[in-house]
Amino acid sequence: MIAVVLAVLAAAANAVASVLQRRAARAAPADEAFRPGLIWDLVRRPAWLGGIAALIAGFLLQAAALTSGGLALVQPLLVAELPFTMLLVGWMFRARVTARTWLAVGALTAGLAVFLVAASPTPGRRIPGLPAWVISAGATAGVVAGCVAAAVVVGGLARAVLLGVAAGLGFAYTAVLMKRTVEELPGGVWALAGSWSLWAMVAAGLCSLFLLQNALQSGPLVAVQPALTVTDPVASTAYGVAMFGEDIRTGPWVLPELTGMALILYGSVLLSRYAPLRKQAHMLGTRRAGPGGEGTPPAPRRTGPPPAR
Repeated sequence: MIAVVLAVLAAAANAVASVLQRRAARAAPADEAFRPGLIWDLVRRPAWLGGIAALIAGFLLQAAALTSGGLALVQPLLVAELPFTMLLVGWMFRARVTARTWLAVGALTAGLAVFLVAASPTPGRRIPGLPAWVISAGATAGVVAGCVAAAVVVGGLARAVLLGVAAGLGFAYTAVLMKRTVEELPGGVWALAGSWSLWAMVAAGLCSLFLLQNALQSGPLVAVQPALTVTDPVASTAYGVAMFGEDIRTGPWVLPELTGMALILYGSVLLSRYAPLRKQAHMLGTRRAGPGGEGTPPAPRRTGPPPAR
């Protein structure tokens, strides 16, 4: 039960991080995409720093949840991030939550419950060996690189979705490394500091964070959030089963599990169309950093005749 509570709290912290980082990332100049200058620009924005603080809190809560629960239990619970994001943005814009939005929340919540009840995930006791790490790292890097390469070619919403998927896969593999790292905790601080998985986790997390910033800068939150929110738990569950020997029910239980995932996707898409989220995407997408600072509106266009000389 403690793993469930910690995972839900992690989802809430991630929602705060997404909204704050989105506000900052959309104000960054477009020509900084895929450049280190993007991060340098963002670190000077208080909203982004607040988002990073919330992201760190979510990271620590997630790690605590993984000490008592498996990937197949903890990671799917992180889809609660999307309803939290919706409620937070609705509060920021003082918007009324419509019946359609509550339907989306209900579909996502029901889908999560159906999936977890049907899968009945249990923690695994297998410790992955070197071949498993090499294969999983290579496969993950290949898929992420493919998504990034495709995102460079395309534009619009497709780019934001592809980068959201890439970031989701990156964060899923970061959770895999986190699961391996927390197993070093009983050995003390020195054993933890000397663990290769700790530094691999940090590197994977930073790369995933960089991908997320580019995703948030490339398109609206309504495109990025569902891709990120759904990809992470689905990939993490697969990693948990394949690498750590976590057990989920198969056979006839596969049908309700797929039904649950379909409801999660349906609810995520509906929530991404929530009016305040779309309003936020429009407002933040049309306001860039100007001479007056973040969010400075563009100068009004002159429509009348030129002034007399």
